[in-house]
Amino acid sequence: MDVSVRSSMIAKKSPGAIFDIASAMAQGAIARNGDRKVKWAAIHGGLFLRSSMSAKITRAAILGRTLQGFILLLCLLLPMLAHATDVRATLDRSSMQMGETVTLNLRVAGDIGNVAMPDLGPLAQDFDILGNSQSSSINIVNGQRSAELVIGVVLRPKHAGTLTIPALAVAGSQTAPLQLQVDPGNPATAAATDKNVFMEAEVEPKQAWVGQQLSYVVRLYVSGNITNGTLDTPQVSGMQLNQVGGDLRYDKVRGGREYRVIERRYALVPQHAGTLTIPALDFRGMALDPGDPDSFFGAGTQVGASAPAQTVQVQAVPANWGQSAWLPARALSLTLTGWPDAGTPVHVGQPINLNMTLSATGLPADALPQLSLPAMQGATVYPDQPKTATAEDDAWLQGSSERHFAVVPEQAGTLTMPATTLRWFDVTSGQAQTAEIPAHSITVLPAAGAVAASSTVAATPVPAGAAPVAATPAGAMVQGMPWRWIALASLLLWLLTVLGWWLWRRRTPRRSPVIAADAAANDSPRRLKQAFLAAARGSDAAVQLHSLLAWAQAERPTIRNAGELEAALADATQRQCIAELQRRRYGNAEPVAGLDLAEAFKLGFAWRNADRVDDDGLPPLYPFKLK
Repeated sequence: MDVSVRSSMIAKKSPGAIFDIASAMAQGAIARNGDRKVKWAAIHGGLFLRSSMSAKITRAAILGRTLQGFILLLCLLLPMLAHATDVRATLDRSSMQMGETVTLNLRVAGDIGNVAMPDLGPLAQDFDILGNSQSSSINIVNGQRSAELVIGVVLRPKHAGTLTIPALAVAGSQTAPLQLQVDPGNPATAAATDKNVFMEAEVEPKQAWVGQQLSYVVRLYVSGNITNGTLDTPQVSGMQLNQVGGDLRYDKVRGGREYRVIERRYALVPQHAGTLTIPALDFRGMALDPGDPDSFFGAGTQVGASAPAQTVQVQAVPANWGQSAWLPARALSLTLTGWPDAGTPVHVGQPINLNMTLSATGLPADALPQLSLPAMQGATVYPDQPKTATAEDDAWLQGSSERHFAVVPEQAGTLTMPATTLRWFDVTSGQAQTAEIPAHSITVLPAAGAVAASSTVAATPVPAGAAPVAATPAGAMVQGMPWRWIALASLLLWLLTVLGWWLWRRRTPRRSPVIAADAAANDSPRRLKQAFLAAARGSDAAVQLHSLLAWAQAERPTIRNAGELEAALADATQRQCIAELQRRRYGNAEPVAGLDLAEAFKLGFAWRNADRVDDDGLPPLYPFKLK
């Protein structure tokens, strides 16, 4: 009984207490027996018991701590296991045609709180990435919550064949690779297979010349409800690109199904020779399903289509074309209007107003050369500013250039305008053509006032001793009367002509106090000089030129017009002033800054020497020539 109680008490003690009890029992045994062997056994037995118990307790403590760590790790992993994600990759279809798009859907189920956009770089080898979108949904059924995130990536294959969608890292997991069969594009097949959206593209012509306009047409076929649609703009390297007109909209039936068609046209002008590629043009939008309630809130399925790429062979300018401007056009015309016919009188100093027009089909206005007239012997040409325009109403550009000219004859006689030619290249026939304005000639009469000076009529006096004129029979007097009336009528018409010319010369308003032309002939050169200097401070080019000629004719009566005055002067500044006055008077040009008329002529005329050759080595003022 005592032993059992002690044993139970010992079991409840700590390791230190058990050692003390064992030592006490050993000492008691020694005292009772007095035997050294018993004493030695008791001591060594206690030491053995203490060592064995300590090892067991140490192992138990290590095991407990290990179990406690395992339980703690399990508690940490349970929430993560409860929110584990499931990642899958799917395609909206497994086969398609070139020019179409396919959507890769990356689905993440479970914990979608911190899912980042995956790296789509591995897809760039076989696909063009046109865009991406994200949508998420949360469902609670019988208290169980589930969430899903869908990442949609719109892809366009770069080539036909069996393509592989590689594995992608999404939300810490890897998707499985997918296979996609891509066949060559065929829009007719797209309509036959009941596609909601598809595209066509064509370029004309397939072979062209550098600088020739190409017509590039894109058509988008849409069936059903499409919203938020975007159509890309072509990005073509080595070509000048402009959209021609606005979008055309019409309906068309393809494959037994009616489509709404949007047609867009572009004008392409290649800048260098070689094979030029027009890349595929993409369309993206959202398809709405009327039976889906979510469509009311703008939710739909992303759709897309692509127009197939086009290639054009561009040829260089022919090697034998020469130095003339390269004008590749489908049609070109060059016309001139305003040249007077043979029955229209033209006098010296009377301007001839001409209008030249150049129009071309398949060329913009900025590609056309500047219009000009050839130089004419005995006349000066004053051009107006050209007017250019480009019409974009049709598939082909219509470039035009128009320019007005004032031709002022400077001497009487035959005035001839040489023929004007323009070389261009007909792209439809592949042959060089020449547009031509034929030569024109007209007889120039002297200035209107010169006739009066030479048309003086003097009466022949009858000598005092002459015999009286015999009586004339009455019949002879009656026969002579009509001729008298005719002579009187002719004289009256001549007087009316002189009066009309005088009124025409005076019809230009005078805003400066200058001396009239008729009175200027009788004034001294000094007074005429002062009159010109007063007019030079104004802005009326007609008055300035008139007073300058009056002053010059007072010093040199043989000078008849501004052209002769310019040729008779030796000073380059004075000649420039006269040319500028004529441009302002007949060509409506703006005054040249820094050119002072009063300063140029304040010391008088710088006349040429009579024996000096009229050649200053300068080029002509208007060397107009159209090649």
